[in-house]
Amino acid sequence: MAKSYSSAMKNLEKYLFTAIEAAKAAAQIQNYYIGKELEIDTKSSETDLVTKVDKLCEEKIREIISRDYPEHIVLGEEQGQTGEASHRWIVDPLDGTLNYAHGFPFYCVSIALEIDGDVKVAVVLDSTRNELFTAIKGRGAFLDGAPIRTSSEIILKKSMLATGFAYAEDTISENLGIFARVHHKVRSIRRPGAAALDLCYVACGRLDAFWELKLDPWDVAAGVLIIEEATGKVTNRSGGEYILTDKVIIASNGVLHEKLVDLLDLENSLK
Repeated sequence: MAKSYSSAMKNLEKYLFTAIEAAKAAAQIQNYYIGKELEIDTKSSETDLVTKVDKLCEEKIREIISRDYPEHIVLGEEQGQTGEASHRWIVDPLDGTLNYAHGFPFYCVSIALEIDGDVKVAVVLDSTRNELFTAIKGRGAFLDGAPIRTSSEIILKKSMLATGFAYAEDTISENLGIFARVHHKVRSIRRPGAAALDLCYVACGRLDAFWELKLDPWDVAAGVLIIEEATGKVTNRSGGEYILTDKVIIASNGVLHEKLVDLLDLENSLK
């Protein structure tokens, strides 16, 4: 049994190494194209951008994963998913594209590995600060190799939260109402614009909590594991178990969570 566990853990460490290599390669592409022609296009709306850098980063990440694990599949923001397999990499090659396109330095690479439906490995690399957040399930969360954990704040009025706004107009309106109602009941709410990094900031205690509507698996897969391994908590809108297909996420340091769920009241606030 011990030998089997050791072998499984070694495999996870190998997967983590691949994820880190792929994230760093994507970050190099992002850094290279700063100030250069990005060939910006739109997807679902005028604010939902995609650049050639998003595409190049995903291609590079897929290339590295395929090189090491050709039997695995990838779910990526830009190219989607083809086929099925027990091992699925969930990739956001450039989380915070709008920030990147405008030169606002808050964006990242997010890579997670799901095995039989359970996220086991996570990497989020802040391309501008070169901060590397990592986690292996059951082994804790780390920032540049040092263990991290969530804050110990227990009072909502002393807490700093973050949120984001989806591209659909109806969702923006919904979250603006929640934002306005919650804002005066906490210390502050930030809106940096890259969900994967927001989640990591909760994990390392820079933020106390985060919520957002209409996110996709590639936005959150890595960040969720990193928060959970940093002693935090992630749930759906009602405070129940969060799964990657949920469109509403609430994440916190854990000790604030029940109060936060009640304050947000997303079960009743959303259509």
